[in-house]
Amino acid sequence: MKHGRTYTRRQEVVMGSSLKVARLVNLVLAGMLTGNEFGSFAGIYPALGRISPMARLEAEQGVYRRLGGIMPFYMISTLASFLPVLALQRRPGSSAFRFTLAGLACFVAMVAITRMGNLPINARIEELPTEEASFEEFRELRERWDRLHAVRNVLNVAGLVLACLGALSEPRAREIP
Repeated sequence: MKHGRTYTRRQEVVMGSSLKVARLVNLVLAGMLTGNEFGSFAGIYPALGRISPMARLEAEQGVYRRLGGIMPFYMISTLASFLPVLALQRRPGSSAFRFTLAGLACFVAMVAITRMGNLPINARIEELPTEEASFEEFRELRERWDRLHAVRNVLNVAGLVLACLGALSEPRAREIP
């Protein structure tokens, strides 16, 4: 029974299978997004910090242009992948539902920080002329961007952990007789 409605055994099996597929898609997207963001946090941007300011500015401008065409779709797809999981929950008040909803909230907060904080910084960095006069402003922008990116990474990891806990908390469907 879901939302006061009685389902046949076959309908329950189909809904359970649909939930498993939706969870798989959700966890793959959330894991890939979290890994991508953490990889840039722990690997790419620290490595770029070791090259000359001119080369770093040029490299980051290229990275922002490239990721600017990829990441919006990737982030929105991850957020959207939570919706069928929540809609297919057998028990909307269950711990599986609450963990999944909390995971979604973390990813929504991460996207909000990205939209309101990181993206305006990216746009300004893309506009900077690659000359020595820009380096001080670039350094200040990067420091702020790095702080926001650290918060985004915490939210990503928390969101992924919560989504996994939601999957692990899902009650097992009865076996088909």
